[in-house]
Amino acid sequence: MFLLALSDMKSEMSSTPFQIAKYLQSRGINGPWKIAGIEQESFYGVVMIPSLAEGQYLWATLASLAQNPSDLLSRFLILVVVNHRRDALLSDKLDNQQTLQMLAAKNPFLSGLCLGWVDAASAGLELPIKTGGVGLARKIGFDLALPRLGYQKVGPLLISLDADTLVRPDYLGAAIHHFRGAEASGAVIPFCHQPGSTTEEDRAIKRYELFLRAYVLGLSRAGSPYAFHTVGSAMACSAEAYVRAGGMNARQAGEDFYFLQHLAKTVGISQVKGTVVYPSPRASHRVPFGTGRSINRLLAGDKEAVMFYQTACFQILGEWLALIAQNINASGEEIRVKAERISKDLGAYLDNIRFSEVWEKLQKNFRDRATLLTGFHSWFDGLKTMKLLHHLSAGPLPRWEPDKTLPQLFQWAGLEPVNGIDGQLALLREMQIGEDYNFNCRK
Repeated sequence: MFLLALSDMKSEMSSTPFQIAKYLQSRGINGPWKIAGIEQESFYGVVMIPSLAEGQYLWATLASLAQNPSDLLSRFLILVVVNHRRDALLSDKLDNQQTLQMLAAKNPFLSGLCLGWVDAASAGLELPIKTGGVGLARKIGFDLALPRLGYQKVGPLLISLDADTLVRPDYLGAAIHHFRGAEASGAVIPFCHQPGSTTEEDRAIKRYELFLRAYVLGLSRAGSPYAFHTVGSAMACSAEAYVRAGGMNARQAGEDFYFLQHLAKTVGISQVKGTVVYPSPRASHRVPFGTGRSINRLLAGDKEAVMFYQTACFQILGEWLALIAQNINASGEEIRVKAERISKDLGAYLDNIRFSEVWEKLQKNFRDRATLLTGFHSWFDGLKTMKLLHHLSAGPLPRWEPDKTLPQLFQWAGLEPVNGIDGQLALLREMQIGEDYNFNCRK
């Protein structure tokens, strides 16, 4: 873990609750980074934006934030973490230096924002080669923001955005309204990718987003508690939830998946309503997987970059989760035998993850039904769920093109059949977002 010397934060931490101060001391970020551009404290929340060579996109994102009501903007710290690793491309380094200069210039069109930034891009401040990436950038921003938040009345909010993602004028209001009434302290925000700038890019981003939405639909129909989207530019939580989940991880990619998984286990996840964020559809080589890399492969003609799970994979998952719920008092071996009847490949996967042994320990640690099920789902989490689907797809149920698998998935989910990616994506957007999702950031 990255340790933050308590002496470095003593003055700033004087008004923070004990749990926040303890987290910063034991697990907070350690490094030379500081917030620049703003001295204000006691914010209701922070919108944290990692920025790596985003000079072409960041200003549009900040301008979209500036369309939110001024009374709400005055309560939120907008924090940009300009970052790159020491081994970054020279072009990325130059872009970041220009971004830092423009942030310091305090452009009038952003005067309504309480705008701060972190320099993780100048000499002596760059991210380490081995661990530097978007996860570390997010962690730096959130950890540094914690002492700048107000903890007097209600728990402050931490909102994650990306430098190439546009928001609507109802963005901050929807987040505030959601957390005032939500039982879960973690949240995902509805998203809809911006249209591609070319026909090919538009086709690629629609295929990728359709895959994401079909995956969540399958998990939901199977009864998985991890049926939510994991998009780094569309997640939020309370400050207390952040520290309970151990803070942001420092992964170079997939940090959003693991962070939301921890939130789901500790404080729960629900979906914000009343707004939508619009991530970029662009290709990228900067992360080993995810949106940018998938779009790049699709644009290069590699359709296998985004192939869809067969409905049977989700059905096996659903039967497996139901088997656990219906046999809570059975031994691990008894459940393992019944799982083999569902699918031999499921049985093999359970052997690989030593289910029978783990189940016996779970039964000893959790005596009643509710806590045992909670303990099981904490162990059989989103990652093990994904690995099961990968295992099934590597065996008798290989991934298919969407036109082959989605009609079956829609039928299993009780949805009307729809042909074509455009229609299928529109249906899932409407169902999962629950409102007008069209790309228009000035609504």
